[in-house]
Amino acid sequence: MAWREVGRKSICANLTKALASTKSGDVCSPLSIPILADALKSISSSIRHISEFSVSQSSCGVNDCKILPKRPLTRYFHASPGPLSRNRGDEEFGLKTRKKEKYAKRQTKAPVEAPYVPPKPKRTTKALLDRTIDIFEGMTIGELAKRSNESISTLQEILVNVGEKVDSEFDTLSIDIAELVAMEIGVNVRRLHSNEGAEVLPRPAVVTVMGHVDHGKTSLLDALRQTSVAAREAGGITQHLGAFVVSMPSGASITFLDTPGHAAFSAMRARGAAVTDIVVLVVAADDGVMPQTLEAMSHAKAANVPIVVAINKCDKPAADPEKVKVQLASEGLLLEEMGGDVQVVEVSAVKKTGLENLEEALLLQADLMDLKARIDGPAQAYVVEARLDRGRGPLATAIVKAGTLVSGRHVVVGAEWGRIRAIRDMVGNLMDQAKPAMPFEIEGLRGLPMAGDDITVVESEERARMLSAGRKKKYEKDRLRKIDEGRMEAPEPSEDVPERVEMPFIVKADVQGTVQAVTDALKSLNSPQVFVNVVHVGVGPITQSDVDLAQACGACIVGFNVKNPPTSLSLAASRAGVKIKIHRVIYHLLEEVGNLIVEKAPGTFETQVAGEAQVLSIFEIKGKRKDKDVKIAGCRVMDGRMTKSSTLKLLRSGEVMFEGPCVSLKQEKQDVDAVGKGNECGLIIGDWDDFQVGDVIQCLEQVNIKPKFISSESGAVRIQC
Repeated sequence: MAWREVGRKSICANLTKALASTKSGDVCSPLSIPILADALKSISSSIRHISEFSVSQSSCGVNDCKILPKRPLTRYFHASPGPLSRNRGDEEFGLKTRKKEKYAKRQTKAPVEAPYVPPKPKRTTKALLDRTIDIFEGMTIGELAKRSNESISTLQEILVNVGEKVDSEFDTLSIDIAELVAMEIGVNVRRLHSNEGAEVLPRPAVVTVMGHVDHGKTSLLDALRQTSVAAREAGGITQHLGAFVVSMPSGASITFLDTPGHAAFSAMRARGAAVTDIVVLVVAADDGVMPQTLEAMSHAKAANVPIVVAINKCDKPAADPEKVKVQLASEGLLLEEMGGDVQVVEVSAVKKTGLENLEEALLLQADLMDLKARIDGPAQAYVVEARLDRGRGPLATAIVKAGTLVSGRHVVVGAEWGRIRAIRDMVGNLMDQAKPAMPFEIEGLRGLPMAGDDITVVESEERARMLSAGRKKKYEKDRLRKIDEGRMEAPEPSEDVPERVEMPFIVKADVQGTVQAVTDALKSLNSPQVFVNVVHVGVGPITQSDVDLAQACGACIVGFNVKNPPTSLSLAASRAGVKIKIHRVIYHLLEEVGNLIVEKAPGTFETQVAGEAQVLSIFEIKGKRKDKDVKIAGCRVMDGRMTKSSTLKLLRSGEVMFEGPCVSLKQEKQDVDAVGKGNECGLIIGDWDDFQVGDVIQCLEQVNIKPKFISSESGAVRIQC
């Protein structure tokens, strides 16, 4: 306010005029002093009327203005401290300066009360490989980018490398190209096929027969289809996954899958449950619920498939169907008789009784499910078994899930591809096409697929090659990743734990599913002492290349359901020191391999008591040793035997007094190596001569204990160390 008043009274103009007349750096002239004096009087008379200023009389004179010669002119405006102090409410004028704030040291540690916020996890390769996204025909690049959590630019670069033309993110992709892009990203895919606009018709039911080994599954199917397959099986048990169509007496057709019941074929039972509509759980009335029965129940529940229980062997004298029902109910299976929805049928495969009731139960369950499938369009099929034929090449047994598979089309089966040369039914008759729920066998593939692979129909050979190469590349990446994870998780060898002995194997079998079953069974024989390493697997007979590989890595060749090698090959294997084991029954194969593993195992050494002797008398011989008498313990061997090379332990009233080597062991004044039970002997223990009558001397020996091969009733095998 004071400065505004000063400006209003034209004081600043007078002062400026007075000061401008004097140049900076010059000595003040006499003419400028009167002008300055008039300006000062004008200022003092003007600011007296302003309450904010107080001017003293001494500051109003000319003499108070001091100007130094030969220096820049410095102008002072003298005032008391009063005008310089302003109220806090007054506005600041001119440029605002930043207020100096008190410096506070930043805390590096978070306060205790603050909640912990975990860091944002980074996306790892393992997380990508475990993810599965759904793809479908006609999806856009933007939809694929959202599902895979990748940028659109990244997908466009991949599409350009694949050879697809890309204009915008709204361009549609075929389902094959979408799978190729997803594999390049590193995620798994699940193909979705729409039935919109397609012809959907009823289809037959796919029924899988499951249960414990030797409960009569194949015999029951033989009774239904009037055949005798069980009589031709090696060892009387099913060791393959069979698929066939049975025409029921009512005229309806049902596709049956026969699964093996041995513990080694768990993967086959899982594949059967994955493709089936209904599971027939066969339980023997005289045996009850067994381990593989429970496993079949778990497979059916995991696949969300309804169960129909068939209690077989009801014609036997020891049959007790009511006991079986109680056991099934205790395992969580809700039977119809107990208020549940699981049908139970009592049958006899030998007497062929109850088969009509089983057929009625299956057809009723199929009607309740209202099974329908798409007839037209590209086929979706599932491989249940694969084998190698010498004249026809790789063959795949599959079941169509939807669509129609036509001969002459290009297909991709897992990582293999080919052009369908022929389609045959399970009897061997040629067909032009295969419709839903129909088992068939195709030939024309370039390689042998894995059991459980899906059959994908593609447009051209180029697309089939590209998709097959992409899948092979991804499978190889997954295989190497699993090997790296196994090496990282493997514990470092310690001094206390003995080193494991490696036992390599080469597995050859007749079909792909059996190869997998035998491989899994061999790997289950791993023990802390022996590591079972399956270095190579294959389908078909044993060849010279198998013998060469076995000689290079010291492996044993295991053949299952394959022909005996020719004499020349057997002689070459014997000269190379390669063992070849060929069997047709899984029991015998696992038993012989288990004995080989037990033989190869190094075993563990344990100290055991080999014999005990009691001191009856003490003999002393003077001068026998230098400056010391020798005391001999006369003993009788009470148990086992005493050996000279063993360590002896002296016990007195149950307390160990000394343990040391045996220096001398004599029987009837003759040096001997061992003394048996009931005989008397004299012995000397090194560095000990304080014997007393009644002492017990134990003979300790290091015994190498080998592991044991254990086989359960269900067929499960293991090595117990």
